[in-house]
Amino acid sequence: MLNEFNLPQMLTINDTAKQTKLSSYFIRQLVLQKKIKFVKSGKKFFVNLNSLRELLNNGEKEI
Repeated sequence: MLNEFNLPQMLTINDTAKQTKLSSYFIRQLVLQKKIKFVKSGKKFFVNLNSLRELLNNGEKEI
């Protein structure tokens, strides 16, 4: 049913690190530098996996 709404997949930094086999430090740095989309809820950051995939596949966009 959630697929009907086309919601992005969001995971905590630690869960993202486990799934992607990247370090949590690296993912946290991407979040703090605002290079990927995320949502902060309380003390936790939830990473948009599509945004992370796009950054890893295409690199950073030049301003």
